[in-house]
Amino acid sequence: MLPRTFPTEFTPKLFSVLREGYSSATLRADVIAGLTVAIVALPLSMALAIASGTTPDKGLITAVVAGLLISALGGSRVQIGGPTGAFVVIVFNVIAHHGYDGLVLATLMAGMILAVAGYMRLGGLVKYIPHPVVTGFTAGIAVIIASSQVKDFLGLRLATVPADFLPKLGAYFHSVESIQPITVAIGVTALATIIILRKVAPRIPGFLVAVVLTSVVVVAFGLPVDTIGTRFPQMATGIPMPHLPAFSIQKVQEVLPSAFTIAFLAGIESLLSAVVADGMTGFRHRSNQEMVGQGVANFASAMFGGLPATGAIARTATNIKAGGRSPIAGMTHAVFILLFILFGSKLMAFVPMAALAAILFMVAWGMSEYRHFLGYLRMPNGDRLVLLLTFGLTVLVDLTVAIGVGVTLASLIFMARMSSTVEIGSGFEEEDEDLHQRDAVPAGVEVFRMSGPFFFGVVGGLMDTFRAMGQQPHAIILRMRLVPMIDASGVTALEGLVDEAERAGIQVILSGVQPQPREMLQRVHLGKENGRIGYADDFVGALALARNAVGASC
Repeated sequence: MLPRTFPTEFTPKLFSVLREGYSSATLRADVIAGLTVAIVALPLSMALAIASGTTPDKGLITAVVAGLLISALGGSRVQIGGPTGAFVVIVFNVIAHHGYDGLVLATLMAGMILAVAGYMRLGGLVKYIPHPVVTGFTAGIAVIIASSQVKDFLGLRLATVPADFLPKLGAYFHSVESIQPITVAIGVTALATIIILRKVAPRIPGFLVAVVLTSVVVVAFGLPVDTIGTRFPQMATGIPMPHLPAFSIQKVQEVLPSAFTIAFLAGIESLLSAVVADGMTGFRHRSNQEMVGQGVANFASAMFGGLPATGAIARTATNIKAGGRSPIAGMTHAVFILLFILFGSKLMAFVPMAALAAILFMVAWGMSEYRHFLGYLRMPNGDRLVLLLTFGLTVLVDLTVAIGVGVTLASLIFMARMSSTVEIGSGFEEEDEDLHQRDAVPAGVEVFRMSGPFFFGVVGGLMDTFRAMGQQPHAIILRMRLVPMIDASGVTALEGLVDEAERAGIQVILSGVQPQPREMLQRVHLGKENGRIGYADDFVGALALARNAVGASC
């Protein structure tokens, strides 16, 4: 029983569902949905693990451990978690530079970062990540995933495949003569099976059918193609015992940037998936608890030697369409995959690599979000620049760099656009109700109107306006009724204006100040009680203060 003081926003959805009452009919629906999702997740988890540069059993372990905990402790009723395509690029790079132990350590640290971020109530901030950035790096990841599968799909004889995109394409081009027609036929068969079933029978799990069909063909006819068994002859089976990875201060420092990237991706993907699920079901997720659940799941996945995990949009949608009603569906999906590991893992050895490559081609196509990508190309130049730069950096440089540059550039463009909407000008407009009071402004008083958020992007305009005044007034009225907020830079600029005005013997008067700007000014001792600035509730009151200031100076 949870304490009455425990915040609802940090209560896992599983607990809420059980409190509401859980019937046998709901259990039956959840078990059927869990089995359906497990059938989809089984080949997908293996394919994603191989694309990430590790063995397929690591993907299955992640689907079991992280999938169970994301459903049990998350903030969504129907979220399905596990390895996803979004992690392929970062996981591959971490393993290449720091080894698999480095990846496990980074995943463990990412889990801690996610849990802390959730308890700090940062889950809601993810919605402020610009969509062109998300679409750009997601499409970039899709290109990288697809390019990484060309070797297995065509059966190219390459000892090693370069990690970077352009050298990889060059290596494929120079080895084109080694294409294996039988391997291509198996890959095309798997790809065609998936596409056809999606068109004519979408309820049938195309991934599993393609894997089973091609595996049977390869075994029955003894075809000479690469399989999981020939590629990974020493692959472990079963679930390992949990243990902490070896680490040192130096190792922690080395993988810390990767840990933040993993946490960032996990947060974005899981909350995007939860939002999609909300739209399909009508329920509402708890974003902060979802991040906490993701954190615990990634920590546990690392303890069992698994991969990073997050909410999977496609598998979550499959769960909903299959009738999943509660987190029990996601938990049973993990149990079904566990049963396969315990009793059927030897069958993995017969799966052709070309069939898994076909699955990943479909995953990459789904991740590309080409409709959104093309849609953003019709947007203003700033949005196009953010999209294309993030996409290009993801493909050609590094995902971490792409996200950092994309978010920074999008923020700068947003601030530039916001600053253009902020006005600092004449204190009167033609439609003003108090336009008739223009003649009531005494000589020696200047009136200015500020409109819009006053932040560091527009502070220069205030000082420019002040310094551009001709004859020095005795008082300045700043009409701030239309200023909803002011940041630290805006406060500093206003403080500088007051300092210059005091030296020149000019009284500064603010009218119609809203609560947030008033509170910010009080923090730097520019509040009403400090006496440095005159405050009035409206323009009429400001005029009265201005007359007093003019009279005192005469």
